[in-house]
Amino acid sequence: MKKLPLAALLASAFVLPFATAVHAQTPATAPGATPETPVHSFTGKVGLYSEYEYRGISQTSEKPALQLNLDYAHQSGFYLGTFVSNIKWLKDTAEVNGFSTNANIEWDIYGGYKFEVVKDVTLDVGYLRYEYPSSGAFNPKPNTDEVYIGAAYGPFSAKYSYSFNNTFGVPNSKGSDYIEGQYNQPLAMVSEKLTLNALLGHQTYKHNGFLSYTVWKLGATWDFGSGWNAGAYYKGTNAEEAAYTVKGKDWSKDRLVAFVTYTF
Repeated sequence: MKKLPLAALLASAFVLPFATAVHAQTPATAPGATPETPVHSFTGKVGLYSEYEYRGISQTSEKPALQLNLDYAHQSGFYLGTFVSNIKWLKDTAEVNGFSTNANIEWDIYGGYKFEVVKDVTLDVGYLRYEYPSSGAFNPKPNTDEVYIGAAYGPFSAKYSYSFNNTFGVPNSKGSDYIEGQYNQPLAMVSEKLTLNALLGHQTYKHNGFLSYTVWKLGATWDFGSGWNAGAYYKGTNAEEAAYTVKGKDWSKDRLVAFVTYTF
């Protein structure tokens, strides 16, 4: 097994649009009353993206991605979910290192607990496992475990994630972390269907400082109703080009990403 160049071993941010839960058999609510939260909620989302980028770094080598989210939430605040997407970064990394792999899928599993600490302020604590099936030829393996804590107030949210093993296959990177802030605000002056999306984040790779970088995103999402959304955003990073260039493509470069999603 060949050790991979650190430049090719980073995975990168779930895209900006957020799914809205669809609750079956919700009891009727009197006009003016607050709807009762259902005991169990199930939500799904299918999305087509011009590119899958995570935390500012391309996962599909600038190729389109088809993604699926499935989520369950309990009235108490506990939730579980999974995310699946096609990827290309592992195949490209293997190729430049002289071996092959069938690892062309990312499969994430996550769970946590959301609760209101004070009025209108919600905390979110949880665990996220990034799984890359058929990636056994890699050393270290790209599979990654993170714990996270987040907070949300109105259109603002912030999140801190900490990795407790080698992060996305980068050797000796246990203890790496990522912090981000988001702003998602409906633009009522234009239309309640249009939402401004903004993000600023920073990824740190412990003991691999030349791979660390800052990422920003700015875009908008349009709600067409009946579960359909579409939009675009521009993302940029200050990552070292040499550290993220594989097969002549800079996975970190500034680029426009477009998407369409359906929530059910």
